[in-house]
Amino acid sequence: METIQTDICIIGAGSGGLSIAAGAVQMGARVVLIEGGEMGGDCLNSGCVPSKALIAAAKQAHAMTAGAAFGITPVAPEINFAKVKDHVAAVIAGIAPVDSQDRFEGLGVRVIREWARFTGPDEVTAGSFKIKARRYVVATGSRPFIPPIPGIESIPYLTNETIFAQRDRPEHLIVIGGGPIGMEMAQAHRRLGCKVTVVEAAKALGHDDPEAAAVVLARMRGEGVELLEDAPVVRVGGTDGAIEVEIKNGRIIKGSHLLMAVGRQVSLEGLGLEAAGVNHSRKGVTVGADLRSSNRKVYAVGDAAGGLQFTHVAGYHAGIVIRQMLFGLPSKSSTAHIPWATYTDPELAQVGPTEAEARKAHGDALKTMRFDYAENDRAQAERKTDGFIKVMVVKGRPIGVTIVGAQAGELIGLWALVIATKRKMGAVAGTVLPYPTLAEVSKRAAGAYFSPTLFDNPLIKRVVGVVQRYIP
Repeated sequence: METIQTDICIIGAGSGGLSIAAGAVQMGARVVLIEGGEMGGDCLNSGCVPSKALIAAAKQAHAMTAGAAFGITPVAPEINFAKVKDHVAAVIAGIAPVDSQDRFEGLGVRVIREWARFTGPDEVTAGSFKIKARRYVVATGSRPFIPPIPGIESIPYLTNETIFAQRDRPEHLIVIGGGPIGMEMAQAHRRLGCKVTVVEAAKALGHDDPEAAAVVLARMRGEGVELLEDAPVVRVGGTDGAIEVEIKNGRIIKGSHLLMAVGRQVSLEGLGLEAAGVNHSRKGVTVGADLRSSNRKVYAVGDAAGGLQFTHVAGYHAGIVIRQMLFGLPSKSSTAHIPWATYTDPELAQVGPTEAEARKAHGDALKTMRFDYAENDRAQAERKTDGFIKVMVVKGRPIGVTIVGAQAGELIGLWALVIATKRKMGAVAGTVLPYPTLAEVSKRAAGAYFSPTLFDNPLIKRVVGVVQRYIP
């Protein structure tokens, strides 16, 4: 067995692991990167990239049916489902070289394509290699969670890891789980010609602002997606092409394919964390704000760190860890400024607490500013008037923002910056934006914060009156 001495050993070549490896090796550290699966991790191969490529194809199909308001006769698109999946595969292939083994070896990273296991507090084995490093990073990501539903072990089902290889169009896709993954896939498949039923045990998009979620759900129902809420699944059965899902009220939904989208679980099995003295739970490695575990040599990032499960969070964690490992600088992570988006149509984006969460934390000190897409000229021009922005403000400073509507995932970036840099509402209200753009919904919401002071203040009106009478 070959022993490798190195500065940093990273387990997992997803977003977080790759970011750390690239940054560290280019700044002079010796880096070993271990990956037993595919380079690029879930995001590239079975998550963000293929799902957004599929959504893009579905948007093109939907546009052909939605032109009547513009004076364009709707037509039924001819959908070649296999070629849609070729498009998805081509997008992955176009991005893959950036995450490839060749690229990272070219940067100077030692890449080992094996499964890793801790054999001690400062030692990892992977295949025929023993790695002894000064510091380790667990960046193993997560995988689909499959709940123990009676019958699930005996029927074929899809997850995000397998659905993008499905080249035959499902006649009737049943989706168990009404979270972001389930809802994105439900709408995309409906637009691509599938009958779709979503079964959710509680409320669809239940972790989001309920008013914003209602806008998305209304659109999906309008497009023909059947949404069953408060419908726990008690049994599944059937065979390939003939699936049955029984819900608590006794109703049986019959479909051709089943997608399990009820959440994700952190991938820590087989890592030997006990041997390394690394405390962990089913939620992930137990870490502090500095992302260090109970073993000071071992960090965890991304999904493995047990917090928000987003690709951009893993990239953010990479910066936190690099500052500590390479420069010895104290650095701590926070979630207050982390945005996220659900890429349905309309999109739903959030940074910071929702209105209900902010109200619970701040009570009467909270002010909520709102502006509707229907009052935005660009939204009117493009017939994309469904949606709104809602800004939660405490003492002049935004603490949370909800946006539902066209390009919400793009618009939330401004507010992530404002919250991260602790700017006040005046910074957004004073920004000059090109007209007409959807971005103006943010400026108008910020301006609304100052409207009562400017327009409903008797003192302001007296001052204006004096100026108009006496100052030439």
